[in-house]
Amino acid sequence: MDITTLLGIVSGVGLVLIAIVRGGGIGLFINVAAMMITVGGTIGATLINFPLPKVIRVMSVVKKAFFYKQLSPDEVIRTLVEFTGIARREGLLALEGRLSEVEDTFLQKGIRLAIDGTAMETIRDILRIDLDSLENRHKEGQAILTAMGTYAPAFGMIGTLIGLIQMLRQIDDPSMIGQGMATALITTFYGALMANLIFLPLAGKLKVRSEEEIMNKELIVEGVMAIQSGDNPRIVEERLKSFLSPRLREKAEIRK
Repeated sequence: MDITTLLGIVSGVGLVLIAIVRGGGIGLFINVAAMMITVGGTIGATLINFPLPKVIRVMSVVKKAFFYKQLSPDEVIRTLVEFTGIARREGLLALEGRLSEVEDTFLQKGIRLAIDGTAMETIRDILRIDLDSLENRHKEGQAILTAMGTYAPAFGMIGTLIGLIQMLRQIDDPSMIGQGMATALITTFYGALMANLIFLPLAGKLKVRSEEEIMNKELIVEGVMAIQSGDNPRIVEERLKSFLSPRLREKAEIRK
């Protein structure tokens, strides 16, 4: 589980609630009508913009922001280098008995294609198609969350306008102006909070996770090609480490 995502949301909401309570009480910020306008409007606009199956599917993508289990790049490199050495010494068929140890289904698929004697270009094309599909799904999830982060403040402003219109109808009663203005502004508060504490940060976290996962799979594609070619493990290691930043290369050396 990615504790930073949960910690960020809990700490953000918690600090806002503490500030609200210290400033006069949480009851002032609870308004069912404002919630209906902001939440309902955001959901409605999202359903208009995106097909229902895609909106539902985004929930499985959002889980990656909270529950994320993936090998680090240096672990992927070590596995690929080890498999390259085995294939070079004992042949590709020797890897078949090691597939059960591999948790990554993408790596399993690549190794199995190599064991089956599939042509290198065919293996690369198949893995690239999988990689492109994964990237498109992730971008789709990010786009939906980013759109929701755009709609929420907009509907907050719409709710504010509705509240101001209702307030102006009672402008002949000065005692109602302050209360009406406060109620009108609550929807803007809801929209800004939803966008900047939930939707946009989640979209950003998914982008980071997507980039990490795609880099790992790029490493796997190159590693499988090297295994199929029978390359020297040391050369394969150096080639794969060239994908990493200098800091990650040092980490890979330390954990070697």
